[in-house]
Amino acid sequence: MRRQSHPNDPGKSDEQRGRVKCLSHARVLLVMVDKPQSGELFGVPYNFERPSLKRLVSSYWEPGDGMLVEKPFGIGYTLNLANWRAWVVLVVAAAMLYLERRGGDEPFDEDAEDEPVEVVVD
Repeated sequence: MRRQSHPNDPGKSDEQRGRVKCLSHARVLLVMVDKPQSGELFGVPYNFERPSLKRLVSSYWEPGDGMLVEKPFGIGYTLNLANWRAWVVLVVAAAMLYLERRGGDEPFDEDAEDEPVEVVVD
């Protein structure tokens, strides 16, 4: 049985080591090219194809679909802006963000935290 040598073996020339490294890099690239650009993994969609403007617009505006649609690029789902429920989610998120940012100006009552609290256990 022939022993497979390592690319850094001292008995090899620099040219032979370079060929082995190039071949191993080529194998890695071939494996990467063979993988699908889009699909599902554990029920979650993914899409790593180069995004186009048409695909971006069509995936965020799909009138016949539900509130969530597959993302045009990346992993998971995004909001379908053709669905009224998605707009409700956006308005609620914007209102929560507004209230959070506005609420930071109110003074904090430090005395309320220093008072003892009575706990009754039956």
